[in-house]
Amino acid sequence: EGRKEEEEEEAVVGFSATSTPFRTPTHSSLPLLNKLNMASGVAIDAAVAKTYEEIKVRLQGADERERFKLVIMRLSDDQKSIIVDLENSLKVKDVENEANVFEKIINKLPNDDCRYALYDCKYENLNSLKEDLVFIFSAPEEAPLRNKMVYSSSKTALKLKLPGLKFEWQINDQSDKDALNLVAKLGGPKTIKTLEGKPLKP
Repeated sequence: EGRKEEEEEEAVVGFSATSTPFRTPTHSSLPLLNKLNMASGVAIDAAVAKTYEEIKVRLQGADERERFKLVIMRLSDDQKSIIVDLENSLKVKDVENEANVFEKIINKLPNDDCRYALYDCKYENLNSLKEDLVFIFSAPEEAPLRNKMVYSSSKTALKLKLPGLKFEWQINDQSDKDALNLVAKLGGPKTIKTLEGKPLKP
């Protein structure tokens, strides 16, 4: 029975000392995930799920300009929980007069520390104008090693609080911030015509 519990915990983390295949956590793994989070001292603030609903759901009659365009999430100062960084998050009204919305978005990710983000990305493919949420995990080389380890090990638990995400974009250095890397996630340059209203560079 003890070995069975160990195997389940390995499945939650996604790896073990003897095997490397990744296994996606299931809802039955949630109690173990919470146990692991508490053991590591990293919890997920309730405002994370609340803000996710705000960026995901469009309420009839709501002011479109007040919707979130970008939600930044980070470790709290005491490194015990993942919180919403409202100061660096953006609403639609914050980018409506920007000449380059994508650049404004990407510049909100620091070069010397890790961040998670939810980006309401607007793009046009061969058929229509689309809008999709992109989960961003930014772990630049210049970030402290301990922070990179904590962010990386907390990502699975965080994403369980954000169900239904179709796209994930990981950033590890400056070159990863190029728009074409995101376009590759959305369908590739052969199918994507514009990103945030701007034609793609060849």
